[in-house]
Amino acid sequence: RVSGLDIIRKIREEGRDYPILILTARADWKDKVEGLAAGADDYLVKPFHVQELLARLEAMLRRASGQFKPSLMWGPVHLDPRGKRVTVEGRQVDLTAFEFNLLEYLMQRPGEVISKAEMTEHLYEQDFERDSNVIEVFVGRLRKKLDPDNSFKPIETVRGLGYRLNIYAS
Repeated sequence: RVSGLDIIRKIREEGRDYPILILTARADWKDKVEGLAAGADDYLVKPFHVQELLARLEAMLRRASGQFKPSLMWGPVHLDPRGKRVTVEGRQVDLTAFEFNLLEYLMQRPGEVISKAEMTEHLYEQDFERDSNVIEVFVGRLRKKLDPDNSFKPIETVRGLGYRLNIYAS
C-alpha cells in the first residue's frame, strides 16, 4: 500500500515542482513536520473552513506563479528548469549555463528543427557578438555530455536547416 507521503516524495524525486497541499485529519505536529519534509508546500487539518482552504490555495498559486516552470523530459533526459539540473537515466550531467539554456530551448520545442541563426538569436544577449559556429561547438559538447557512449544520439543535425531533438531517442 502506497501512502500519500510516498506519492509526494516520488513527485519531488522526479523533479516535479507542483504546489502540494495536504488535507488530513492528522493534527499532531510530528505529522505536519513529516508531511512538509516529504515535499508538501502546506498542511491543513480537518475540519477546516472552506475560506481557509481557498486562501491557502490562492497563496500557494501566488507563490508558484512566475516561478513555476515544469520539468522537461525527452527520452532519458530530464531537465529541471528551477533547480538548473539535468539528468540522463538518473545520472547527473554537469552543464554550463549556456549548454543548459541550449538544451532547454531544444526541449521546449520537441521535434522542431531550429536553425543555428534562431538559436543564436535566442541564446545570446542583444549586444553580444554572434557567431553561429559557436552553436556547433556547444551542440557537440552537449551531445558528448548527454550521451558519452553515443548510444541514443539525443540531438540530430538536419543538414542545411539546423538541429532538433532526435525523435527516436524519446
